[in-house]
Parts: sequence; structure tokens; C-alpha cells
Amino acid sequence: MPPTEAALAEGPRGALAQVAEMITTGIEAAGVGIIVAAALIATGLFLRDGFGAAGWGTAYERYRANLGRGILLGLELLVAADIVGTVAAPLDIRTIGVLAIIVLIRTFLSFSLEVEIKGHWPWQDSRMRRPPAKEEPQP
Repeated sequence: MPPTEAALAEGPRGALAQVAEMITTGIEAAGVGIIVAAALIATGLFLRDGFGAAGWGTAYERYRANLGRGILLGLELLVAADIVGTVAAPLDIRTIGVLAIIVLIRTFLSFSLEVEIKGHWPWQDSRMRRPPAKEEPQP
């Protein structure tokens, strides 16, 4: 959809703002779509695993991890949309403050979900991947 005549009349800045707004809307829609799709897929897998051989306990743990991954991916896109949206919004202290608060909240949620999914702090990744040290035989 090309920029409107009103946006073109404002000059390049108006046209850029309108394009950024359309891109922001698209990224937001993708983020919400991913969260909804992930919830549906995770629920389907949960039911399949629960009624299958895995059992409900294992299915529940996988469900939480799968659902968390979907929400995490969707949140990342929503943060990206907020950042792109700053191009379209008139920048003043209020809009910058609102953006900062939204990004902080979504980043905190992303961080919390990652810890919940992995079961450890992100900076512990290298320790978690390292194989355990082999014990040497005693002479």
C-alpha cells in the first residue's frame, strides 16, 4: 500500500512514518499470530503426549517449555515492532517513556520465560553444555 497523498504532502518524513507504521502493524500481527499458533500447537502436542506413552507428567513439562518458546518468540517480535514504531511516532518525552516501559516489561517477560524454559540463568549456558569432568582412577 503506497503512502497517502497527505503523507507525501508532509514530505519524506511523513511517508517514512506511514511506511514504518504499516511495517510495525505487520510485525505486531506476526508476533500475535506466532503466540496464538504456538499455544494451539503446544496444546495439541500436550494432549497427544498426555494420552500417549509419555504420560501426563512429561507432557506437562514439554507443554510448558513449548508454550514458553512460542510466547518468547512472539514477544521478541512485539519488541521489534515497538522499536520500528518509534520511527512513526512523534518523539517526545512521553512517547519515549512509554516505549521504554513497554520494552522493559517485554524484555523482563522474555528473560523470565527463558529462565523458566531452560531452568538456569542465561549466563550459565556454557557450564550447562560442558560435559562432566572424568574422574581419574586412584593409584
